[in-house]
Amino acid sequence: MREPSETGDTHSSGRGVLGAVAPTAAAVAVGAAGCPPPAAPAAAGVPARALGRTGAQVEPVSLGGEGILRTTGRHREAVPVILEALRLGVRYCDTAPAYQQSQDYYGEAFRAAGPGAREQVFLASKTHARDRDGALRLLDDSLRRLGTDHLDLWQLHDLREIEELDAIFGKRGTIEAVEQARADGRVRHVGITGHHDPRILVEAMRRYPVDTVLCAVNPADPARLPFLTTVVEEARRRGVGVIGMKVMAAGRLLQDRAASASELIRYAASHADTVIVGCSSIAEVRENLGARSLSFPMPPAERAALEARVAPRAGRYDTFKAG
Repeated sequence: MREPSETGDTHSSGRGVLGAVAPTAAAVAVGAAGCPPPAAPAAAGVPARALGRTGAQVEPVSLGGEGILRTTGRHREAVPVILEALRLGVRYCDTAPAYQQSQDYYGEAFRAAGPGAREQVFLASKTHARDRDGALRLLDDSLRRLGTDHLDLWQLHDLREIEELDAIFGKRGTIEAVEQARADGRVRHVGITGHHDPRILVEAMRRYPVDTVLCAVNPADPARLPFLTTVVEEARRRGVGVIGMKVMAAGRLLQDRAASASELIRYAASHADTVIVGCSSIAEVRENLGARSLSFPMPPAERAALEARVAPRAGRYDTFKAG
């Protein structure tokens, strides 16, 4: 079974995602005399957005399942990251079986946060199994690790080839597990994810009425195999919720100083209902979720200018797409 390689732009670059390039977020991240900022159950003045037809209300920025969460044996660092996100009122949390102990960390954090903590978030996990029985085994293991009796969103993880869709939607494929889990209440909504080939995600939406799609969204996207003019447009036409990832192009857009993190988040969240960004520390949680107070959406002219700026080196920022 292929190990999913998909990420939500969650690896650390040694600083917060916004860092020095986003003054608004930096102000949120560092209180007076270096003290932690006060608890903020939601970003002031930022209206919630509907996540497609799920009925869930999300904010522009959400918590990814990687960063420090995609590790093994680092509970002392990972669990406080989740607890801080919960304290700051994060609405959407992402994880997956493929992300090492990410699900274990979430489960421990929910227990530590106390009764009702898990119910305060829209919890999404995934399955990389392409068969019914394997998917159900993964689902039950996810529920056990997360310490919950249901997922708000169960996603078919990292779709790449037509043959995978044939297996998923064929006899005893994963879709049978989806139908069974929805019927018995273990799963409320179903989604698809991928960053490899937009045509596969479009075809998956045609084959089954999914509730959400998680796909790559950054200003290098229009140059080759675009998701914005294919997957996102198809999702909007069908009322499917859109979740953005690869916002920083695996950190390369920041490393090259091609754009600031605040620009990239604003760009992605102007196309998606929410974007997932992982964290490597409590400070990064504060900075990333501080981005909820940025101005949304980014005006079309500003988006076009950003795409034009990135275009000359777009190939460096889309290496996760099909060759």
